Amino acid sequence: MPELPDVTVYIEALESRVVGEVLEQLRLASPFVLRTTQPRPSALAGKRVTGLRRLGKRIVFDLEDNLYVVVHLMIAGRFRWKDPGAKIPGRVGLAGFDFTSGTLILTEASTKKRASIHILDDEARLADHDRGGLEVMSASLDAFRERLTSRNHTLKRALTDARLFSGIGNAYSDEILFAAKLSPMKLTQRMTDDEVERLYEATQGTLQQWVEILRAEAKDRFPEKVTAFRPEMNVHGRYKEPCRVCGSKVMRIAYAENEVNYCPRCQNEGRLLADRSLSRLLRKDWPKTVDELEG
Repeated sequence: MPELPDVTVYIEALESRVVGEVLEQLRLASPFVLRTTQPRPSALAGKRVTGLRRLGKRIVFDLEDNLYVVVHLMIAGRFRWKDPGAKIPGRVGLAGFDFTSGTLILTEASTKKRASIHILDDEARLADHDRGGLEVMSASLDAFRERLTSRNHTLKRALTDARLFSGIGNAYSDEILFAAKLSPMKLTQRMTDDEVERLYEATQGTLQQWVEILRAEAKDRFPEKVTAFRPEMNVHGRYKEPCRVCGSKVMRIAYAENEVNYCPRCQNEGRLLADRSLSRLLRKDWPKTVDELEG
């Protein structure tokens, strides 16, 4: 799922292309992507884009006459910038935003169509799409600490809870926790002041680092390689690959459609975290430490 760094770079690329431009029409290839009935898509025709903003992991287009288009890319939704009037791809295409300068295509490479478009005619209704998470890039350490410890969750769950923190998902939470040298299963209300400060600095530093990486990658082009799995990442998507710091194998815990990636030696004093499926299957044979695993 595109997270804060990806959405930030998407918005920067869109600002230079569509702010001040007139939206000629919104074409829908899939009726299911539109989750509102009023206003109708035809109400957007001829309206000028006055700005863009991020709302969590959502992208908001501000248009004239108090009209707003909220796009949530979910897991597999992506944007493509094409020539004016470009055809919407048949298999993965969901919608096309037509401007004089080009067409913004919304795609979703998944059989589970979760990406969504909401058309609103009242800014107050945007609050329905705001989960209330803290904007970590501008938050103080005290505000971060207060939000982090407001509930006793594991760090992985806390960072990815949109009601607690805005814009952080599965991929960057793994990278943040690796940078902070903290176990993803550590409970928030058992953290020391030093650990909270390390996590705060790692959160801001990691997200800013990735914004800069993605900006440099896109340059003046529209970002086309938005993915949660990047070779530069330290742990996310690197299961069984050697940790770049200590050389131990990166491990993971898989659950539902999500997973936790971590280095047991750098983040958990060499101890393996129990994988629900494998540890139940292997029981006593499940290794408890990196040394047992590698032995």
